[in-house]
Amino acid sequence: MASQPRRPIRIGGASGGFSDRVRAIGSLAANKDVDIVVGDWLSEMTMTIHGSAKQRTIKELSAKSQRFEQLDFEQQLQTAMFAENFMDCFEPAIDALATSGVKLAVNAGASDTEVLAKLVQQKVKAKGYDLKVAWIEGDEQTENVWTLIEEGETFESLMHGRKIQDWQHDIVCAQCYLGGLGIAEALRQGADVVIAGRVADAAPAIGAAAWWHGWDRSQLDELAGALVAGHLVECSAYVTGGYMSSFKDLLKQKKHINVGFPIAAVDYLGHTVMSKEKNTGGCITVDSVTSQLLYEIQGPLYYNSDVCAQLEGIRIEQVGEDQVTVSGVRGLPPPDTTKVGISGFAGYQAEYHIFLCGLDIDEKCKWAEDQIRYELGQERLNKFSCLRFTRNGDSPIDARNQDISTIDFRIFAQSKDRELLSMRNPGGFFRISMVNFLMSCPGASLGNDVRQAEGKPFYEYWPALISQAKVKHRAHLLFPPEQPDGKSIIDIPSPTHTAKHQRQQPSYETADPVDLSSFGETVRVPLGLIVLGRSGDKASDCNVGFFVRPSPNDELWHWLRSTLTVAKIRELLGPEECAKFGQWAVEAPYNSTAGDSNGHTNGIGDTPSHPVKKAKVAVDSAGTEQMRIDRFEMPYIRAVHFLLHDHLDRGYDSCSTYDTLGKNCCEYLRAKTVEVPKRFLEYARV
Repeated sequence: MASQPRRPIRIGGASGGFSDRVRAIGSLAANKDVDIVVGDWLSEMTMTIHGSAKQRTIKELSAKSQRFEQLDFEQQLQTAMFAENFMDCFEPAIDALATSGVKLAVNAGASDTEVLAKLVQQKVKAKGYDLKVAWIEGDEQTENVWTLIEEGETFESLMHGRKIQDWQHDIVCAQCYLGGLGIAEALRQGADVVIAGRVADAAPAIGAAAWWHGWDRSQLDELAGALVAGHLVECSAYVTGGYMSSFKDLLKQKKHINVGFPIAAVDYLGHTVMSKEKNTGGCITVDSVTSQLLYEIQGPLYYNSDVCAQLEGIRIEQVGEDQVTVSGVRGLPPPDTTKVGISGFAGYQAEYHIFLCGLDIDEKCKWAEDQIRYELGQERLNKFSCLRFTRNGDSPIDARNQDISTIDFRIFAQSKDRELLSMRNPGGFFRISMVNFLMSCPGASLGNDVRQAEGKPFYEYWPALISQAKVKHRAHLLFPPEQPDGKSIIDIPSPTHTAKHQRQQPSYETADPVDLSSFGETVRVPLGLIVLGRSGDKASDCNVGFFVRPSPNDELWHWLRSTLTVAKIRELLGPEECAKFGQWAVEAPYNSTAGDSNGHTNGIGDTPSHPVKKAKVAVDSAGTEQMRIDRFEMPYIRAVHFLLHDHLDRGYDSCSTYDTLGKNCCEYLRAKTVEVPKRFLEYARV
């Protein structure tokens, strides 16, 4: 540990994904209020893309009796699988990084972290600088997972608890989520740039703070505080006004342009002051920080390979313009496991869209679906693992223009049969859908680009746990280490003081709910008129959190916690959302009549090729199975959080709905009407 507490380390968040703005690293590196820049250019989707392509390269080389390691560097670059768009952001920032002394630690290496690190080093030297580059090893787990399965490991899914032996897909690749202490060690040895393959999203911030303050594994509260700081900056502008339910505030102030990147100042106790780039749009407020805190968490326990953060006591307070403090996070021992994402080849996927307009939309949808099903015939229908007919949108009477009156009838297909989804096949999905066009319902129209109707490979994602002791976490230095005990390859031991991962997190209703009638006369209005929130994905689970602003005697909070029960969320979601996915249970074809003979009311038709075990469910007092929903509270920030289990149809890689990342769910629920005390609307509108 450091003998004297250092000032807070100032961590700039540069990227929340491969699509973020190119200027970020350079802007933050030139910012005098930043000590280190962190960023993430990866996701479950990109890891699957990179990992599967890497395995193809390995097989192709093996067929030629070659190994990737035997290729020269230029040959390796031709097939390397790292986040190429990271280099678009890094190269313009080299000058700023070299002259400012600001460090950089990023998730960008994917399946070829070493190659990316060497490319970074090459580009730096080409500019005449001598930045020290390191890279982190240990996330690649494909061979290890295959071996462990042969030895009997079941890798039970974190989403629904099934064993991987029950999975019907061939495993293609696997990556685990490392902690941040490998990054901390690389920085301690003098690294200026640290390239990771797949550390957890918040791990670069943990590594930065642990290095700066000299923390060790025993300082759990401090590490937990850094974990939350990392969570807040990991998606860059999500914490500075992006995706914020109170976005209209920024719109009115004309602060919605060039939203600034965040800066987290983490002190030696793990407490954080959040701010952002000066002279940029966006904001740092209790609203913006609370929104990001609620994004993509699962429950009161936030797991990481280095520490587990207990969130229920967290406090978020405004202390100045664009300055918010975050405290109250308690650290618990990390689990003895870490998350491993296993990707399997699931087949081919295609979709076809029909645009409908005007009156009798339900009947028009049924007409289109019935015709397509008839032409496909039962033999072809049996070849689909998923065939979904979905009406998206509505056609209002007296719409102000034709576009608003137009709905999208989407036919979504997945199958292991490549020919079935070939556009050239006269008996395939696309041609069969097209032959119905000239005998379709009135107003049916097509877009002028049907490329999505060609089958493309898709994968399913299987999140599970792997023992940290079976992961070889290492830091590699591409420079002579500064420390006397330094080595060029440094083993990062797994934690010894651990706790078992709780697959089922604590879930509870509110204590001492308030009698809602005590708030006086009510009016039925959308929930979102007074309630803010955010939702996101954790594989196939959807998380959604709601919060309210301060109020006299905290009456808004007491109303929120008493109103938003699990039963209320089920009611607001509606029966169609609570049981809509046919991957786990066979559904009937499209039928717009509620309570038909099949009991099908959701306007979605599914044809799985075979019945599959249902996902995790809850059972109500009548014995009826329902989607499981977990609930917990964070009273100091006036927030209620829900986890909707298996709500996202297998997760992003294979999801068959529009809301592949769960981001729409909160706004859908905020638009649902509830009884709100009239007087709340006089002062609490957002």
